[in-house]
Amino acid sequence: MWSFVKDHLWEILIVVNYVLAIIAIILILLKNINPTKTLSYIIVLAVFPGIGLIVYYFFGQDYRKFRMFKKRALLNQVNVQNWTDKLKILEDKAYDLSSKILDGNTKIIKLIDEQRYAPVTLYNKAEILVNGEAKFKRLFEDIQAAKSSIHMEYYIIRDDEIGSQLIEHLCKKSQQGVEIKINYDPVGSSISNRSISLLTKAGVEVFPFMPIYFPRFASKINYRNHRKIVVIDGEIGYLGGINIGDEYVNAPGREYWRDTHLRIHGQATGMLQLYFLLGWNFVTEQSIEVKPRWFPKSEVKNELPIQIISSGPDMKWASIMEAMFTAINSAKRYVYLTTPYFIPNEEITLAMITAAKSGVDVRLLIPKNCDSRIAKYATYASLSVLLRAGVKIYFYEKGNIHAKTIVADDVFSTIGTANMDNRSFHLNFEVNAMLYHKKTAIEMRELFLNDLVHSTIIDVNRWEKRGTIQRLIESGCRLWAPLL
Repeated sequence: MWSFVKDHLWEILIVVNYVLAIIAIILILLKNINPTKTLSYIIVLAVFPGIGLIVYYFFGQDYRKFRMFKKRALLNQVNVQNWTDKLKILEDKAYDLSSKILDGNTKIIKLIDEQRYAPVTLYNKAEILVNGEAKFKRLFEDIQAAKSSIHMEYYIIRDDEIGSQLIEHLCKKSQQGVEIKINYDPVGSSISNRSISLLTKAGVEVFPFMPIYFPRFASKINYRNHRKIVVIDGEIGYLGGINIGDEYVNAPGREYWRDTHLRIHGQATGMLQLYFLLGWNFVTEQSIEVKPRWFPKSEVKNELPIQIISSGPDMKWASIMEAMFTAINSAKRYVYLTTPYFIPNEEITLAMITAAKSGVDVRLLIPKNCDSRIAKYATYASLSVLLRAGVKIYFYEKGNIHAKTIVADDVFSTIGTANMDNRSFHLNFEVNAMLYHKKTAIEMRELFLNDLVHSTIIDVNRWEKRGTIQRLIESGCRLWAPLL
């Protein structure tokens, strides 16, 4: 028997591989997911023995999602019912003002408000922070002024120069009696045991989000926490594209990093606090009793309607993707989009094409260089159809552009953590702020136009003349797009 196995080992392995592949294909078909994604998995499983099963294990099967996030979704339902009564921020006046600003087109507001806990808040101040230098300056000032609590949730925390400064500030505040909680993703982060020890010894509570083995080899594992949230004293909130790391701070000798973050003071901070606590409840498995000081009554009287919207694999709908789709479809004059990763699904592609062909000025800004070759070529494969429809597409050339923003018609803008790809739409936990405010939208529009000064527009005729080999590579990478 053993002799037979040794003599026919490869044949046995191939048979086992395809038996497992057939089982996987049946499971995929039964899910009734997007046909393109289904075909992508089937091709990988059929054509690449062994590799196909590995890809499916890490990216395709979602038993972890059902096991872990079903529990999280149930906890969220209970907690939200208990906590939203304490927020008391849903007001008719906020909806009425937003409707007036949007000229009666309230599809985005209604869509988001259907997500159970995404009311439009009215009394807010918003400060757009351009690049890491501005973000960290304001963040450190707010941390130093904190009196009660500091809550942080990040995809990337490094204990490099800027990270060490943050850790030092947090340790000092904790020793002064400020409550500090940190939830970080171990796949994105590279924080040493020494730094974690410094924090915990100072009284800071630190928890990883879904810890895994060998995080350096698992940068693309599904269901990561891609959010960047800070809430200070329940009054001031931060969210956007900037993580904690030296690469986000422009300095001599470093590649220029263009990013956008948002500082909020007012009622919308309560929703960021809510999302943080839901995540904290999940990662710590603690039963949290809501403290009134986490949700203080806002003293802000400035009227600036904001909705905070989240999405993740524990939610029924792809909320942020749907909001982006609606924003593009609702634009009457222009819609400008910036994203570091652009691998659109059919819905976003169709929305952009329809808007451009209807006379809307649709512009897309993406980095000239991408840190993933597969993602880069998959992006390139998506551009031709948009260019032919009249979408203006620009490559940012000054450095790396990492901002995730949309602005439309001088009335709507969004800043957040979600890229325009399958991973942000469906697989990762994300959070965005939707702002219904003319002054803010105009500021966002001017930032976009300023970024175009450092960019090159793609000429559709030249783009169509790309070599056959490159186009073939792009098409091959495009097949992987639903899996990226």
